[in-house]
Amino acid sequence: LEVFKELDRIFAAVRPRKLIFMALDGVAPRAKQNQQRSRRFKSAREAKEAEEDKERLRNDFLKMGVTPPAKKKPSWDHNVITPGTNFMDNLSKYLRFYIHKRLTYNPAWKDVTIIFSDSNTPGEGEHKIMEFIRLQRVKPGYNPNLTHVIHGLDADLIMLALNHLPISKGIYLYRETPHFIKTINSDLNPEEDYILNI
Repeated sequence: LEVFKELDRIFAAVRPRKLIFMALDGVAPRAKQNQQRSRRFKSAREAKEAEEDKERLRNDFLKMGVTPPAKKKPSWDHNVITPGTNFMDNLSKYLRFYIHKRLTYNPAWKDVTIIFSDSNTPGEGEHKIMEFIRLQRVKPGYNPNLTHVIHGLDADLIMLALNHLPISKGIYLYRETPHFIKTINSDLNPEEDYILNI
């Protein structure tokens, strides 16, 4: 699975020493659900309209005696990454298997504590991670200089990390570069990853 390769790549880049907290998005709060539902309906409607337009164009080409371009395979359906879907249940099972395999056979993982919060636990993944960091502060022997490297693509991660600086001074965001980055800054390579020191 490509997910395993990506996780191995991130592990090799970050080299965690103490803990890995893997969090998948769970059921969102009600207001966010309403926003997501509206976005999904709009997206589905626009996709259907685009497909109808393509079919009309194909028919127009055929009427003119022109061979239309071949139909493309259906694209990835982002709705499958919703908590409660078969895809998310299977992903959780595969990730548990992956974690067990790495802990059993990979020496680099042997002294690392793994916490896995799947989509059955409510809340967005980045909020689960930040809650964990906040809860560590009240534990005896908490080290406020501990380094946290958080990987994720959500834009609100930057704001969440800034908000948690009073709790932990060493927060870094590990990000892949979006491929549209060249339109914003031609010096940035979309094939590289970046670490933001919050």
